[in-house]
Amino acid sequence: MNCPSPHAAPDDALPRSEGSLRAKAQQLLMITSVHDKAKGVRQIHAPDYLLHTNEHLCDQRGLPGRSTLPVLVHPSKLKTRAVGTLEGRAGLIHALTHIEANAIDLALDMMWRFPGMPESFYLDWWQVAQEEALHFDLLQAHLSDMGYAYGDLPAHDGLWDMAERTKDDLLARLALVPRTLEARGLDATPAVRNRLVSVGDRAGAAILDIILRDEIGHVAIGNRWYRYMCDKRNLDPVTAYTDLARRYQAPALRGPFNLQARRAAGFTEDELYALQHAAAPPVLTAQ
Repeated sequence: MNCPSPHAAPDDALPRSEGSLRAKAQQLLMITSVHDKAKGVRQIHAPDYLLHTNEHLCDQRGLPGRSTLPVLVHPSKLKTRAVGTLEGRAGLIHALTHIEANAIDLALDMMWRFPGMPESFYLDWWQVAQEEALHFDLLQAHLSDMGYAYGDLPAHDGLWDMAERTKDDLLARLALVPRTLEARGLDATPAVRNRLVSVGDRAGAAILDIILRDEIGHVAIGNRWYRYMCDKRNLDPVTAYTDLARRYQAPALRGPFNLQARRAAGFTEDELYALQHAAAPPVLTAQ
């Protein structure tokens, strides 16, 4: 069994054409600096590596690699400010940057952790990792233009928490990370984009246009491989999802849902019907 060294070279020092792309994904996941991690992902050319789809890689301590910043707190501890203020807008962009940092880790973890899938599975998730790295770079550059840096503000770890809970079951990972937590971005992004436009941040809105376009594709990849696994296990996708959401205590989803984007991402009408009828009541907030 091959276990990549925990002292693997970071970012641009990574040797080329040595080992498998899946092993490289794990090495990249170990890098503590998300800036170096994103750079490393974007520099590697997948065709230079074999995939070794059946290779079992050892779980390394310290995955994913994390910097000491941002400080991670419970979501209830995060302060929100009006987007019309510089601080409020920076807080929003920082939160989105943190989501993209987590999304890089999630795609890399999907690649190394689950052996025995078709080659196209790993190439799909490598594409996701590269696009998430681009999103991170775009957002952190925009944050820098506002006088802030990623890590200046606290964040929470909800996305990675679900990854930890589903690390032993690919079907659960596919159901509850790309198809649940990441799919929430399809619902939320248009409203966030409009808020940025309303305060004159058209550069930020343009970045969100890119993210929404790519995230539709990412959720579609999750849907495609979720159905592949359901077929392998002879499971009904709608019933299986309900069972997995209950077993792994997935968060209750609230509308409104971006049905157009969800259809483009491959959700079936049966799945959308089940989603809307199982949704928690919307949270009412003061205007």
